[in-house]
Amino acid sequence: MTTTFGRPALALTATATALVLVLTACGSTAEPEETTTPAPAAEDTAAPEAAPESGDTSSEVPAALAFDTTTVDGADFSGASLAGEPAVLWFWAPWCTVCRAEAASVVDASERHDVEFIGVAGLGEVDAMNGFVSDTGTGGLTHLVDGDGSLWSGFGVASQPAFAFLSADGTFETVQGALTDEELDSRVAAVTDGA
Repeated sequence: MTTTFGRPALALTATATALVLVLTACGSTAEPEETTTPAPAAEDTAAPEAAPESGDTSSEVPAALAFDTTTVDGADFSGASLAGEPAVLWFWAPWCTVCRAEAASVVDASERHDVEFIGVAGLGEVDAMNGFVSDTGTGGLTHLVDGDGSLWSGFGVASQPAFAFLSADGTFETVQGALTDEELDSRVAAVTDGA
């Protein structure tokens, strides 16, 4: 007997499959996976419809940083504010035990390095995200809400935890999985040397 699925059933199946993959990735002990992705050059981005105002730097913002969102505490945040400076994005989910375990190391690394560390929370409700920040003592970092997964997708993140190491020139390297203190320090040094 052949069964035919309609679009809603097919979409539900695809969503359930993706959720299972993400849920199983949190406890994974696999080696971190690296992805280096150059952000498109400014000339590759679409031109604004109107002439830019004096002092407008939107044409200098790499595509990966062309986003606006809010922080877990409700403040507005523009990815463009990161343009021209190195930064580290830490991708986490509120229920991820591996993310919780590495939180103290991320905070320590943010204190050792003169570079901005930003948490990017996904796969949960804002109340749960705030609970994670409170429980893990990571309130000194800025944490962004990625409610629709567009930030994770834009940086090639398939599961948590993950890190994106942004260079001042707009390129970035995404590493899937938890990192040791030494690995984190080495990768941060790579994006801050010459910055």
